Amino acid sequence: MARSAKKEVQVSLETVLWNCRVALRGVGSTEKNRDAVIALVFLKFAGDKFEKRRQELLDQYGNIPAFLEKVSFYNAVNVFYLKETARWSYIVKNASANDIAVIIDQAMADIEGSNPPLKGALPLNLFASLGADKSKIKDLIDNVNQIDEQRFQEEDLIGRVYEYFLQVYAASGTKEDGEFYTPACIVKLIAEMIEPYSGVVYDPCCGSGGMFVQSLKFVDRHNGSRQKVSIIGQESVPDTWRLCKMNLAIRGIAHNLGETNASTFTNDLHKDRKVDFIMANPPFNLKGWRTEDALVDDPRFIKAGYSVMPPVANANYAWILHMLSKLDVNHGIAGFLLANGALNAGDAEYTLRKEILERDRVEAIIVLPRDMFYTTDISVTLWIVNMNKKACTWNGRQLRDRTNQILFMDLRRWDENIEEIVIDKGKRKKKTILTDAQIAQIKKVYNSWQDADTSLYEDVPELCKSATLEDIRSKDYSLAPSKYIEFIDRDLDIDYEKEMARIQDEMRLLMVSEELSQSMLKDAFRGIGYGID
Repeated sequence: MARSAKKEVQVSLETVLWNCRVALRGVGSTEKNRDAVIALVFLKFAGDKFEKRRQELLDQYGNIPAFLEKVSFYNAVNVFYLKETARWSYIVKNASANDIAVIIDQAMADIEGSNPPLKGALPLNLFASLGADKSKIKDLIDNVNQIDEQRFQEEDLIGRVYEYFLQVYAASGTKEDGEFYTPACIVKLIAEMIEPYSGVVYDPCCGSGGMFVQSLKFVDRHNGSRQKVSIIGQESVPDTWRLCKMNLAIRGIAHNLGETNASTFTNDLHKDRKVDFIMANPPFNLKGWRTEDALVDDPRFIKAGYSVMPPVANANYAWILHMLSKLDVNHGIAGFLLANGALNAGDAEYTLRKEILERDRVEAIIVLPRDMFYTTDISVTLWIVNMNKKACTWNGRQLRDRTNQILFMDLRRWDENIEEIVIDKGKRKKKTILTDAQIAQIKKVYNSWQDADTSLYEDVPELCKSATLEDIRSKDYSLAPSKYIEFIDRDLDIDYEKEMARIQDEMRLLMVSEELSQSMLKDAFRGIGYGID
């Protein structure tokens, strides 16, 4: 009797990704495990792309090594050339080998050696120093091997997988660990607001590259051309810089992040470069970004005409001044996040805010809902900065002159949509998200406010307000939306006579009930000969 074929169990993509995460549980630090998982995912996708391209060359030219092994034939279509021992098929074949850690590390080194754009991007000697035995590494390889486009036919499987790992590892980490990741819905909002259809997109603290990814997704959504967008940026943390390089490289996104990680303040890798768009989420309230006497002659700060330096104890305004120095003076636009404290900060930051506002660089201030980030539960602000607020044609729209005007929006009440992330067995994090419909609504308010047809926009209590520079001067240059947006006093809607009559009836019933209880208590004590009258 023939044995029946074993029925294949269908496993969801989420289950496969979860199994990848837990394969190295108990081994090394969260950061090393993160890098190991993402590195193997990179090898898997790079291997899949290589094999697909190799088959195309085989079909076109036949089995001719001069064509099959020609590096430029792969690089021309954004595919990395892989030596045989660096291919995913080789890794899978040798998954049970005693020296599998060394095999993977060598594959990483070989890929970097064959592909100059990846120089410094891949984690070298990671698996040999991971401390995982070969069975755990094999388990991870087996699980990563299940992430297959034929099995999971998603429109952007690479993006889906990378976004998952970046998100869950950010959610699992500490405040510092999570700074490499900005929630995707916030990044999408920024892209929709500044509309980076063409030109240079810059991020001075690019983390794992989410801003760049979303800027190109914006272009795709609106049927633009990726070839018209250039990506530049830098990142100070070495491991995060490598994460970003891998994230962009495996998606085929050309970029310039410099030759190495570096601090934007002390080693600007794109000095004197002007850009069209900036998307950024700088570290909130960064301390010690310079020494007391450093950068006082830097052209981004006092030499740019500002009367004071941003304080050493907080880099918020240093980021703003840096980004202003990068924007094209005729049409540069930036969307960036800052802690809400920057809206009202005093001393040197007050002076700088006043000078920035008098230069008319701020176009919109949008306070986001609380609890959107994995590393903090505070509400943060999206700033839109525009170097040219005069009437113009912008992406097919006629914009009015918004000189000396700012749009304020307060979204703190938009906290009803919750996303739950499983970060470990029995451990979850719930975070507020903005839906696509909400993002479209925010964009509509902003675009209507900008529009030459002034009938499209009106102030809405508890949501938005258009304020003039005179209004802002009268509020001593505060940028807190609550200073300008009308909030409804719902107490005014109360019918006091009716409400007091209701309370009076409730109190009367309460007092009768208490009198009855007291009477019953006195009767009980009298019944046992211990009256308490």
